[in-house]
Amino acid sequence: MTEPQHILVTGGAGFIGSHAVDVLMRLGHCVTVFDNLSTGYLANLEQWEANPRFRFIHADIAADLTDAFNRAVLGFGRITRIAHFAAQTAVPLSMDDPVADIGANVTGLVRVLEYARRNKVAKVFFASSSAIYDDDAPVPVSETSSARPSSPYGINKLTGEFYLDYYARLNGLTFTALRFMNVYGPRQDPKSWYSGVISIFLDRAVTGQPITIFDDGEQTRDFVYVTDVAEAVTHALLTGAGHNAVINIGTGVEVTINTLARTILSLAGSASPVRHEPARAGDIRRSVTTMDQAEALLAFRPRVNLQAGLQATLTWLRQEKSRAPSRSGSAA
Repeated sequence: MTEPQHILVTGGAGFIGSHAVDVLMRLGHCVTVFDNLSTGYLANLEQWEANPRFRFIHADIAADLTDAFNRAVLGFGRITRIAHFAAQTAVPLSMDDPVADIGANVTGLVRVLEYARRNKVAKVFFASSSAIYDDDAPVPVSETSSARPSSPYGINKLTGEFYLDYYARLNGLTFTALRFMNVYGPRQDPKSWYSGVISIFLDRAVTGQPITIFDDGEQTRDFVYVTDVAEAVTHALLTGAGHNAVINIGTGVEVTINTLARTILSLAGSASPVRHEPARAGDIRRSVTTMDQAEALLAFRPRVNLQAGLQATLTWLRQEKSRAPSRSGSAA
């Protein structure tokens, strides 16, 4: 795609969303970000603040978005594509307040889809999750594995996929949904409820605090670096790849939490003690994906291995700790 597009990124001040914004801006597109700054940061977008092709609009995805959409169109004209990241992403919080989770993760998506339907948006990307899979599904999971979520968060992500299919069949909407495995990398806030295990472990290793492993540590995850994910997202959004498909995005490599902790302690040169606590409700035992669909439909192959990704994230974290606080607010 060579013609500049006006692309809306909901949750674009957040961890993954802001990396997708980086790719879209570098490709020369006009980008509007909607975000309520509840879990991400304007600092994630500071490199684009003065760029005439970028605009930030404070908006809550669970509320009426009419004014926000109108302001976006006034800024750059018709919205041609939408990348929808805005969500409540903490499994424990979804279990504590499932009603609020529905508002953010289902109602918010339907508001976006209704706008896309009425305004002939060319394509919608949806950030789904591996949390939709059955805890007992054989691993590696594929897109056809049993879907039986063990948390309201997973239920609502799966519901979102059903809504996408509904709008595609009845209204001609074009979409791609990517089920992310465990995404990590720079900008993932280790102090947030929404943090991944890697950001938390790295932060504690650098500061010498104890690292807590829930359960026996032999549970596994498929860790995929955020820039690889951002490339998959933008490729799906901007091209004909993955039309009306649901695709797993990971690495196909299964890593135990114990192995992860040892690797991080070694990279950081840390003597942080490792402690174990009981397993948490809603956490799955094993998680790793096949790569067949990602390779076939998106030509996706991760380029950053775990060692390199951990080192890059560690470098970023140390730089963040060495500079004055610059983060204000948080993203949807």
